[in-house]
Amino acid sequence: MKDLTSGNERKLILNFATPMLLGNIFQQLYNIVDSIIVGNFIGKEALAAVGASFPIIFALISFIIGIASGGTIVIAQYFGARDYDMVRKAVGTIYIFIFVSSLLLTIIGITFSDEIFQIIRLPAAVVPEAKIYLNTFLLGLVIFFGFNATSAILRGLGDSKTPLYFLIIATIFNVLFDLLFIVVFKWGIRGAALATVISQGGAFITAIIYLNKTHKIVKFNLGTFVFNKTIFLQSFRIGLPTGFQQTFVALGMMALFRIVNQFGTNVVAAYSVAGRIDHLATLPAMNFGQALSTFVGQNLGAKKMDRIKAGMVATLKMSALVSIIASAFIILFRYQLMGLFTNDKMVIEIGVQYLIIVGSFYIIFSTMFAFNGVLRGAGATLVPMFITLISLWVIRVPAAALLSGRMLNTFQQWGMSPELHPIFSGSMAETGIWWAVPLGWFLGLILSFLYFLSGKWKKKGVVREK
Repeated sequence: MKDLTSGNERKLILNFATPMLLGNIFQQLYNIVDSIIVGNFIGKEALAAVGASFPIIFALISFIIGIASGGTIVIAQYFGARDYDMVRKAVGTIYIFIFVSSLLLTIIGITFSDEIFQIIRLPAAVVPEAKIYLNTFLLGLVIFFGFNATSAILRGLGDSKTPLYFLIIATIFNVLFDLLFIVVFKWGIRGAALATVISQGGAFITAIIYLNKTHKIVKFNLGTFVFNKTIFLQSFRIGLPTGFQQTFVALGMMALFRIVNQFGTNVVAAYSVAGRIDHLATLPAMNFGQALSTFVGQNLGAKKMDRIKAGMVATLKMSALVSIIASAFIILFRYQLMGLFTNDKMVIEIGVQYLIIVGSFYIIFSTMFAFNGVLRGAGATLVPMFITLISLWVIRVPAAALLSGRMLNTFQQWGMSPELHPIFSGSMAETGIWWAVPLGWFLGLILSFLYFLSGKWKKKGVVREK
């Protein structure tokens, strides 16, 4: 691990954040490439179907991924203690847990896919395509989990670069298979899902070969894997908070999609596309926050509080600069960016509204993530988790329902007259959903800043004076 307790704070944080940013960009290219090719060669219904499927997939896998992240920490600790027998047992336990969980989730997802789409009120015109995409993707879920588990194991063994290389290879093949299956073979949306599954499968096989050839301690061999109850409980205890957070965030995304879906196919498609662009634009701020967490952790352990302050200021400046550039770029080229995914004018116009509203507040998002980075690095991880959940469930989801007019419809379904709820009689339609995003960020920033000012995070470090 690189020593961050000495040297120029800005350069250290920038150099630490850059590799993570590249990895996340390639990871997002999976979704972006799918959406661009689907939107241009199949249509807006298919584009909406791909976008509507991802919150469901995220909700299905989020808790399992959270628990598996605890397994990565267990592997890292046993590896650091040079207890290689326990490392092998931990690897086997994680693989068994992942494979069994993926099979159960595949059965549940495919069996109840119709009911899931009814719950989120997906437009009827989109459901057939969404069901094809979701079910095809779920059939390859064991491959998806296998690849991610192998990458997590490599990171636990101290190898963070190799998973990035496999991810880049998988992304390239995903593009090639997308073009082959959709443009050449005309397989439609099933081809988009197959392209992702096959490219993930190739990356998984390559990762296994690499693991077996280069690591003497750990080998992938199903015949030798044994489930260890003690190790599983250790992983479960460590990964449980992350699993809960991921699950509640996933359910929040589904709740938002339920609101969006009630406005029809055009809005669903626009939300799916603009959300892809939006997420890519906020990646730098997220990675700066993650890099700052590591920086704060090391310097808090070294009792160098002045460097923590300097690192936070440097991160705030870099994040603000990148956020302003991202906002300007997205607002200036909003039509061109939406046009990459679709030529439907209505979808483009709706997506442009989203990009103008949300893209104008990236500096709020980046500042919030910087303060959260300090808190996480200090060990106060529960605070950012609760702030995230409060921002999502107390502000963003209710504000989206209120400002879009969906809450008014709910009151009317209950038989209440408009006079009894005059504050809900106004409606901004789908733009109300877009305004709910920066409102959630504002609350998150305020709460993070107030806790930072309290100074309580300084006492959360695990290293104590002798």
